[in-house]
Amino acid sequence: MDVIVLGGGLMGTASAYFLARRGARVTLIERNRIGTGATVASFGNIRRTGRHLSQLPLAHRSLRLWGEAEKMLGRDVEFRATGHIRLVFDEGGLADMRAYAEAARPWGLELDELSPREIRARYPGLGPDAIAASFSPHDGSGNPRLIAPAFAEAARRLGAEIIEEAQVEKIERTDSGFVVASSKGAFAAECLLNTAGAWGARIAALFGEKVPLEVRGPQMGVTEPLPHRILPVVGIWTRDKDYGAYLRQVERGNIVFGGAAERVPVDLDPGHAAADPVRLPAQLRAVARLLPAIAKIAVIRTWSGCEGYMRDMLPVMGRSGTTPGLFHAFGFSGHGFQLGPGVGDAMAELITTGRCETALDDFRIDRFSRAA
Repeated sequence: MDVIVLGGGLMGTASAYFLARRGARVTLIERNRIGTGATVASFGNIRRTGRHLSQLPLAHRSLRLWGEAEKMLGRDVEFRATGHIRLVFDEGGLADMRAYAEAARPWGLELDELSPREIRARYPGLGPDAIAASFSPHDGSGNPRLIAPAFAEAARRLGAEIIEEAQVEKIERTDSGFVVASSKGAFAAECLLNTAGAWGARIAALFGEKVPLEVRGPQMGVTEPLPHRILPVVGIWTRDKDYGAYLRQVERGNIVFGGAAERVPVDLDPGHAAADPVRLPAQLRAVARLLPAIAKIAVIRTWSGCEGYMRDMLPVMGRSGTTPGLFHAFGFSGHGFQLGPGVGDAMAELITTGRCETALDDFRIDRFSRAA
């Protein structure tokens, strides 16, 4: 089977790798360089806590693959299962945390509840005003700059063709499959996998499938390095979006942070997203609620990225509803990094066998037309 994969972010490169591993002949086409879109702008969070319950089977599948990534890909992509803690500062957040923990348990996610004393003992300096926290010990983080190139290189070793800096000019459905005309030539295949991220809705629309996707950019930042003391990824249970910050400390000592700043609209042409320095002070105040010490250190870089957000915040994954041989995996709404390996494995299974052991029904592209 021949498959063209459109998009060289984490979803596309992981799909190319797992397709090639299953024996498919794969051509991946990327408009820029591998991993330079939403993937590299990611925070690197590998978390299951707080996910929509229907995503948890896919998240579990993906977590297993993150654990195998170094051996599988032949390089360290800095996956560290350091745990994921979400702090609680008010009764509303506490109620939400306990309700989610109860609802997620039948889906295979066990969360520990930490008291204020346990938070102080385990993680001194974090959330001094927190009244509780949830802790997921097997989650953690990975390096967004390493993972997509690692999957692409591993796919290439298995025979996949990786085409970078190729502008797609036309896509045609033929009797035998698809032809993609690009600035670097034309490519034909039996199947087409749309992993074009924020551009994914444009590809779907070519085949009569319109989806409610907005393109926005998050605001991320990183501080100067400090002694490495914070092991888990740190987030918050809150109903107030102005406090929805998160952070992690990398092994080199820098603290990466995000959240608590409104995602700004991004024009797909050219698709460049920039951080807004005006929003930084309020964002840092929210981050300081989690880690007061951040108020005393310098921010050395801020950035953004071009992400596609679905109206219901769930991705589009699975078969096209209109076109045989067309498959989609896009619209991960700013929380796809953890899911990436699982998405690639699931899509490869679906394309090559016609079935998928992980339930994908909630992510079908025709859910919007059915709702209408």
